[in-house]
This record gives sequence, C-alpha cells and structure tokens, in this order.
Amino acid sequence: MIAILDVHYQGQKAQAACVTASDWSSPAALHHYLAHIEAIQDYEPGAFYKRELPCLLSVLQTLPALPQAIVIDGYVWLGDEKRAGLGAHLYEALDGAAPVIGVAKTAFHGVASCPDVVQVRRGQSQRPLFVTAVGDSPQLASARVSRMAGAHRIPSLLALTDQLSRSGSMDGQLQANHRPA
Repeated sequence: MIAILDVHYQGQKAQAACVTASDWSSPAALHHYLAHIEAIQDYEPGAFYKRELPCLLSVLQTLPALPQAIVIDGYVWLGDEKRAGLGAHLYEALDGAAPVIGVAKTAFHGVASCPDVVQVRRGQSQRPLFVTAVGDSPQLASARVSRMAGAHRIPSLLALTDQLSRSGSMDGQLQANHRPA
C-alpha cells in the first residue's frame, strides 16, 4: 500500500489528507483519511517543515498500518548541498520505516543542476514535476511517479489528495471509487 499526503491551511487551522492505493499504477484509492489540526505553527521562512510535518504525522496516525511508501506534495531534498526538505524530515520522524517520495510542481532556484532531483514529464505537459526521494533512489522514485495513473501532468491520486485536503470530500465519479475510512 502507498499513501499520498497533502495539507491545506486556513488561518491557524489545517486539514491533512491521505489517500491510499494498492500500487503505483492504481487508478482508484483504497481509502481516504482526514486529520483536522486546530492549532498550527506559524510559517517560518526556511523551516516550512516545522509547520507541515506535525500535520502529516497526524494524518498518518489515522492509518491502520504504516504504508510501504509515502508520497508528499513537496521536496525531500533542497539544493546541491542535499539540505533536508519536508520529505527528509518526515522520513527521519518515521525512523526510516517507509521511503518518502516528494513530488513538487514548482522548481527551486538551481533545481536543474541538482543531482537529487529528477524531472518527470507526464501526459502532454511540457512542464515537469520535480521528484526527490529518501529510502528509494531518485531514479526508482521517478519511475514510480511516471507509472501513477492519470493522463495529465499531476497523477490522479495526487490531485484527489489535494482536493480532499481542501474540501474534506471527494466529488462525483471519484467518490464512487472510494470507501471512507
């Protein structure tokens, strides 16, 4: 089982979402989970993980078991110096129990020369996704993201997780493919 995580913020509150899938190419989620966080830390420039990590850990605690791999919206590593991003902090918090794969939609300065980032182009999009990983090689992680279901740049289950974190519900056709947790 893989888990895809995302967090949405509203003021000093957050909603963390998790969608699980049986494998990397699965077009439908197995389950979805939500965690409502009433008080979050203020954003600290250069230390975003301090705000988001507790939210991710909160939603992971709602799962019956730790997944075989975790996908986050963001980076595992930042820059050539392999500075820890959100994904690396999550991996450390989980004592390395599951690989963490970061899928970012925007590039950071210098991303093109960073050996820990693999650019993945999906569908007809000319804009890449930026894949980083810990516990898996960047090449394996990027191959897994490439195999994820969906005809567009953003894999379907990543888009669904984003939607769930924002609204707390899944719409129409996607809803029929899910069993609530």
